[in-house]
Amino acid sequence: MPNHLMNTYARIPLAFTHGEGVWLWDEDGKKYLDALGGIAVCALGHVHPAVTAAITHQAQRLIHTSNLFRIPLQEELSRHLCQISGMDRVFFGNSGAEAVEAALKLARLHARHRNIDAPVVLVMENSFHGRTFATLSATGSYKVQAGFQPLVQGFVRVPYNNIPALTQIANERSDVVAVLVEPIQGEGGINIPDFGYLRQIRALCDQQDWLMMLDEIQCGLGRTGCWFAYQHEQVIPDVVCLAKGLANGVPIGACLAHGQAAALFGPGNHGSTFGGNPLACAAAVAVLKTIEAEHLVVRAEILGDRIRTGLTAALAGIPRVMAVRGKGLMIGIELDSPCKELVALALQAGVILNVTQDTVVRLLPPLILSDDEADQIVRVVAQVVRDFLLTPD
Repeated sequence: MPNHLMNTYARIPLAFTHGEGVWLWDEDGKKYLDALGGIAVCALGHVHPAVTAAITHQAQRLIHTSNLFRIPLQEELSRHLCQISGMDRVFFGNSGAEAVEAALKLARLHARHRNIDAPVVLVMENSFHGRTFATLSATGSYKVQAGFQPLVQGFVRVPYNNIPALTQIANERSDVVAVLVEPIQGEGGINIPDFGYLRQIRALCDQQDWLMMLDEIQCGLGRTGCWFAYQHEQVIPDVVCLAKGLANGVPIGACLAHGQAAALFGPGNHGSTFGGNPLACAAAVAVLKTIEAEHLVVRAEILGDRIRTGLTAALAGIPRVMAVRGKGLMIGIELDSPCKELVALALQAGVILNVTQDTVVRLLPPLILSDDEADQIVRVVAQVVRDFLLTPD
């Protein structure tokens, strides 16, 4: 049968027919433990009853009206997000890239208020923010940018987890208006900065009148053991970008703003036809209520510690394992060489994972894991890694 899809993904020749909880079944009936969660999207696993009920109920009533009118579910969702985040206002789009685009537009408006005509946003090496023109320009990956030059101007790249580099720029330039940073780099290899990094960025932004803009698209919404990764350091950013786990697979993105940043947008400054429609918001409201009711934020921290401890013990003594690191259910196993073959080997063993930055096995399982399922991830992944590293070519 001919394939009419554009060739934008190196797809694995495997299709799933249905899922339940942390499990997926393929067309041959084989069962897989999903330790990737749709790349941190399915925080509540697959076919969660609360999300399914919310989507079904809303689809029977109203899916879309447009943002020309009030959307009560959007208002409810924004209130809930601001309550758990400490932010003031929310703009809804359809994806993480759109959330970051909204943040970058806020930075440009902030520049206008400061009478800066050619503003600069500081972004990090090894970062990932999306594939639209502005977000891929902000991303620290030449692979993502290749073929799409000229890039959007106005970004200056600095090393991640390096406050002296930011301070040096603050002393040398007067055109900087914002810092855009992932509290934990996901696509970059589960890179966790030193404790205090975000606090020092906050202080620098306050000194320089820069917006502190955080991309929590992968690490936010309970995954790290707090609702948001910045809450581990008890700071309040100016802008936070969310998507992925917000509606458990229904497309939605959110740009949250605080203080002066929350007042920058006015009518006509930004918009989205589908952003925050009733169906997506119903799913997102159900997700947040379920995470709260089932205490899944605390659970993510406990499960993450369990998995990392288990993997560290199981892989001890293998010199080619460079690190087991993570925070909550955001876990990376760094090897000393490319290991993309591990994806297929893990599938054969019934576990879904992926490899990022060529050498880092990435685990982003749903927050609803049981202890036994967490232990199964440890057993299978550790065995697959050991077999890969210790079996002679």
